[in-house]
Amino acid sequence: MAKMKALVCRECGKEYPTKAIHVCEMCFGPLEVKYNYSEIKKTISRKKIEAGPHSMWRYIDLLPIEGGATVGPYAGFTPMVRAHNLGAYLGLDELYIKNDTVNHPTLSFKDRVVAVALTRARELGFETVACASTGNLANSVAAHAAAAGMHCYVFIPGDLEAAKVLGNLIYRPNVVEVEGNYDDVNRLCSEIAGEHGWAFVNINIRPYYAEGSKTLAFETVEQLGWRTPDQVVVPMASGSLLTKIWKGLIEMQALGLVDAVRTKINGAQAEGCSPIATAYKEGRDFFRPVKPKTIAKSLAIGNPADGYYALKATAESRGAMDMVSDDEVVEGIKLLAQTEGIFAETAGGVTIGVLRKLVKQGVIKKSDVTVAYITGNGLKTQEAVIDAVGRPVRIQPSLVSFERTFKMGKNGGGAA
Repeated sequence: MAKMKALVCRECGKEYPTKAIHVCEMCFGPLEVKYNYSEIKKTISRKKIEAGPHSMWRYIDLLPIEGGATVGPYAGFTPMVRAHNLGAYLGLDELYIKNDTVNHPTLSFKDRVVAVALTRARELGFETVACASTGNLANSVAAHAAAAGMHCYVFIPGDLEAAKVLGNLIYRPNVVEVEGNYDDVNRLCSEIAGEHGWAFVNINIRPYYAEGSKTLAFETVEQLGWRTPDQVVVPMASGSLLTKIWKGLIEMQALGLVDAVRTKINGAQAEGCSPIATAYKEGRDFFRPVKPKTIAKSLAIGNPADGYYALKATAESRGAMDMVSDDEVVEGIKLLAQTEGIFAETAGGVTIGVLRKLVKQGVIKKSDVTVAYITGNGLKTQEAVIDAVGRPVRIQPSLVSFERTFKMGKNGGGAA
């Protein structure tokens, strides 16, 4: 029996075949994958997972593909870093960084979702793949499509960071720069998807694509010794990542891989684009779309598709949400780099900034086992911090110049 039962509407429950569709024809609600958990439970186990490949595909039984992994074989299973220095600075006894800044091949968590999406697109017979993106997704789609020999179109906002634009062009897809923000790009792509027979990973392939994010939850639990954390902090753009981490934890409990889920799911946004966190803080279960204005461009989605479900997941887990200013984003990037040697992009600065706030507010307590998700590499967003890190100390090529500059004494000590 197939492990995927159907695609099911998250609103009315109507079921559909597992094809390239993403919206319910009855109520226009979003579709997601419905699994045959009773069948999966017969074969899945901790031992089987641990014997699997050193990648996210060790969890293939819980991913929406019918065969084997044909795209992105090395994605996932990134380091879980015990953040002793940052934990001490924040006053946390057991803090971990889930470090997707080193994901394969494009240094962001999007390599997970794209590996699943393109594998499924191939199974469904597509030859051309596409996406609407704030940057990291486009990089990953372009790279995976190149390796898979698939035709590729990526659509990006006109103000994207230079490194992310280059990170598309190098793979030679069709890069389409749209005059407008991500929401403008996404609307255009929805129209194009309706006219052309392409696999848009975050439109008609979205039910499968989004499931790749669950692997962050699976890896977190396994790398913590098969236990769920007390607290997690997740950056939010569309809100999908947060909802799927919650779904992944619940699935592990349902399948007997963990005894209980005690995790509180906390969401993080930048003040210049915080429709979900604002709704939470105002006590609403719905969000109001905004026009993004933030340096955290990878999170700049003013009309988040999964915003409602992110609010629901946070409420179910008894978590919290907050937002940080652009200055706090930069401080978060610097703090993580200077304590743990991890250079995160702006989304990581958002995560660390909100983590810091939640600790100060007493939401996250000293003894809580806490995981912060760092989803992209700082080399992609250098413009955000270049004016905040200073310049190299310049000297003449002589020992005298060096020692004078650093005020070196006979014992070798000194400071610039």
